Amino acid sequence: AAMSRKRLQQLVDSLGRSAKHFNKGEVECLIRLFDTLVAESSSRFAAVGFDRNMFRDALHSAFGMTDDMVTDRVFRTFDRDNDSCISVVEWVEGLSVFLRGTLEERIKYCFEVYDLNGDGYISREEMFQMLKNSLLKQPSEEDPDEGIKDLIDIDYDHDGKLSFMDFEKAVRDEYLLLEAFGPCLPDIK
Repeated sequence: AAMSRKRLQQLVDSLGRSAKHFNKGEVECLIRLFDTLVAESSSRFAAVGFDRNMFRDALHSAFGMTDDMVTDRVFRTFDRDNDSCISVVEWVEGLSVFLRGTLEERIKYCFEVYDLNGDGYISREEMFQMLKNSLLKQPSEEDPDEGIKDLIDIDYDHDGKLSFMDFEKAVRDEYLLLEAFGPCLPDIK
């Protein structure tokens, strides 16, 4: 069911503050898009929001993201309360960073996507998991282990894993490293 005008207005006002990279008109459009997508869905979550598959479809059709492992991680990053469902608030606030985040916010977001077990570090295993996925897609002579060895060079404190500080320093030195472990941001288009 479409939400009432009053409820929409309240939501637009509150998200206009928390999703600070969008203006109110954009927030309203995103809420309407969310409602439309949810209405078209046959998911049992549809009353509350997006489940993983709906979200994956949305990322695929809107941003051309096809790597299931990455879209899965993006889902978890958007799903702030870990209820396996993305609410309209999580959707708009997530997109605010995803589409228009500052470098700082994007670094934090990408780090969260790559930190598979949420322990605050990107371990060698996590790097390998993410890279294996993206490297297998490009036919290359290079051994994936070599690619990972190059990346270990950004482990500044040499503890075998990347802390947020390592990751942030690396990205500030070389912006291309932001998505070093797989495409988790929309392309410029």
